[in-house]
Amino acid sequence: MRTRQPLGIGILLLGALLSGCGGGSGSGSGGNNIQPVLSAPTFSPAPGAYTSTQNVALADGTASAAIYYTTDGTTPTTASKLYSSAIAVSSTTTISAIATASGYSNSTVVQGVYTITAPPAATPTFSPAPGAYSAAQNVALADSTAGAAIYYTTNGTTPTAGSQLYSSPIAVSSTTTIEAIAVASGYSNSAVATGVYTIALPAAEPTITTTPAQNGAEIVSLATTTPGATIYYTWDSSTPTTSSQIYEAPFLVASELTVNAIAVAPGASASSVASQSFSANIASGTLVWSDEFTNTTSANAEPNPVTWTYDTGGGGWGNGELEDYCGWGSNASPCSTASPNAYVGTDGYLHIVAEQPSAGVYTSARLKTEGLFSFLYGRLEFRAQIPEGQGFWPAEWLLGNNIALNGDSNWPGCGEMDVQERVDAAQTPDVNSGSIHGTGFTGSNIGAVYDFPAGETAAGWHTYGMIWGPESVAYYIDDPTKPYATFTPASISGFGGSVWPFDAGPQFIIMNVAVGGGWPGNPNSSTPFPSQMVVDYVRIYAN
Repeated sequence: MRTRQPLGIGILLLGALLSGCGGGSGSGSGGNNIQPVLSAPTFSPAPGAYTSTQNVALADGTASAAIYYTTDGTTPTTASKLYSSAIAVSSTTTISAIATASGYSNSTVVQGVYTITAPPAATPTFSPAPGAYSAAQNVALADSTAGAAIYYTTNGTTPTAGSQLYSSPIAVSSTTTIEAIAVASGYSNSAVATGVYTIALPAAEPTITTTPAQNGAEIVSLATTTPGATIYYTWDSSTPTTSSQIYEAPFLVASELTVNAIAVAPGASASSVASQSFSANIASGTLVWSDEFTNTTSANAEPNPVTWTYDTGGGGWGNGELEDYCGWGSNASPCSTASPNAYVGTDGYLHIVAEQPSAGVYTSARLKTEGLFSFLYGRLEFRAQIPEGQGFWPAEWLLGNNIALNGDSNWPGCGEMDVQERVDAAQTPDVNSGSIHGTGFTGSNIGAVYDFPAGETAAGWHTYGMIWGPESVAYYIDDPTKPYATFTPASISGFGGSVWPFDAGPQFIIMNVAVGGGWPGNPNSSTPFPSQMVVDYVRIYAN
């Protein structure tokens, strides 16, 4: 059985044990020296997003604490910057801070993120306002933000604070895009302002010049110094617009009228109106223009280059023709200056010669006044002898100046008037064909045939004439009082989509001898070469 110890001995042992644990008042190195941790610094105002500079105060609940901080992303230590006064934060910044104090352990590191989104400066304004102008502009830039500087570009780049600094109005003399920003302290950069100035300076006003024709008539030429400009004109005293007649060639004036003209060019506004009145009071039947094909030299001469130019080359001319057309002075094969196809002879006649320089090769000439001379209305006459033979197709005819607007693709809309056409060898009775062509009526559907009196052929001298007036085209041979055909808008009314083109503007004159093609067929062994159309004169009389 266990023996019970006396109580006093148990207490003694407990005291000894306690003494051995170091809990007495001895001076052992451990002691009770555990230090409290400082509370973390606080921020005022609180971290967050702001639209202006903030003065951030740091504080700590321990009065003796010192606060150290960084703003560069590093961890603060007692070697970092000692906080003494509020920190000015003008851009997005992270403040990291700790607190230290004697008798305390350092606080934990605390961070405060301040996102500073400054309000943008006001967007610059333009004066005068962007838009289209017909004169150069001095553009002033302004901004309502006090102290703002304005930076701008005119080369299509986005402006920055490194761009041109605005100091005075910007001279804008051509189409320009100005882009600008405002920069000011305490503000973010403004939005980009864009101003597009379309400067359409007026084209140069056309000049109206004249040269005498005959018996008071004049030839009018229009011009402008603006490159690429198109001239629009009227001759009924109305103000021209871009829907008016386009000037393509000098034109004959043989009556009382007023010519008004403007010039329009890409990137330019319409010019001012040029105007000139003509007071010609010319009696009907008066000769107002002619080419008499005078040659006072002892050699064949060039047809007047002031009046006549040429279509040249081969390719069939839309009719399957065989000839190559040759101009004056052309020496490129098969053309030859030794055998010109068009010349004014010493006999005072124009000669248009069809030749066969070698087997299957044919040359001829096609003279025209396109770009040099044109007219609207009058009585036109050709006095000529016509070649006759299988495969020949001589013609004297007109086309509207506006064919030049789109090349041949503007035919037949430009209008065509065939005063004299005939094909192949002489017939009994011999004939001439006169026709008109336009949109909706081409080929042989609008034409007439003239039978020469018994004993006469086209190879003899005849006057082939046209009387042209508003809404009327009439043809005659030898006697203008006896037209054999008259055409009016009523003549084409039965053709769907037809348009009468003969009052739209001036037309130019063409004379040629074609060889071969769908109408006459090809020449054969009976066809005489060389053969020629001989023209005594081309004349225009006032209606």
